[in-house]
Amino acid sequence: METPKKLGIIGKNISYSFSKKYFENKFQNLMLKNYTYEIFDLTDISEVEKIFQIPNLLGLNVTIPYKEKIIPYLDELSDEAEKMGAVNCIVFENNIKKGFNTDAVGFEKTLLLHRKNFHHAALILGNGGAAKAVKYVLEKHGIPYRIVARKNELNFENLSKEIVAAHHLIIQCTPVGTFPNVEDCLDFPFDALTEKHLVIDLIYNPNYTAFIKNASKNGAKTTNGFYMLEQQAEKNWEIWNFPKK
Repeated sequence: METPKKLGIIGKNISYSFSKKYFENKFQNLMLKNYTYEIFDLTDISEVEKIFQIPNLLGLNVTIPYKEKIIPYLDELSDEAEKMGAVNCIVFENNIKKGFNTDAVGFEKTLLLHRKNFHHAALILGNGGAAKAVKYVLEKHGIPYRIVARKNELNFENLSKEIVAAHHLIIQCTPVGTFPNVEDCLDFPFDALTEKHLVIDLIYNPNYTAFIKNASKNGAKTTNGFYMLEQQAEKNWEIWNFPKK
């Protein structure tokens, strides 16, 4: 009998996670009876040590708030994960725990699908693990950006309409507005948005965050994080089943 292969996701307050259903559907479609996918809701990153002891663990997803905190617990990082300083995918092979970042793949595909030639400067809202993948992709494509974050020089209190008007690409990387807190919204000068703006909110649950709704009211083109999520999930699957040396 084939050895069972276990996969899962680590995060905090992630009962809403898309990944379990997505991968269980994949197992069903591919008629894979020896795969399982679990949600590991951790109150502290140190609890990951227990997860690592699970027999036949093939790989893990990593989500908020552990994409950066997981790094000291790993043996190796892919080049991309090392450059970004964030991990959302782990593969276990030959007792080696290796971290990858597939958020960048997912975000890049989303960006290229929607970007127009006048989207030549970006504002990144937030400065966590997801923002690191976004920065990596923008740098790769030569798109200048500014970061808006609570502890930054440029923050949500002093973000002006003029700055928003000069940056036609807005990427929302914070968890504000994620289910179940769907009414929450960043303090943002929405009336500075125009039909030339592209707003990408990396949240996928709900489909339409308060941030996206407010942005679209002002004519901006908007998209959520669902396509990015699907694309990174497919890349994770590839990594888990064809581990890179």
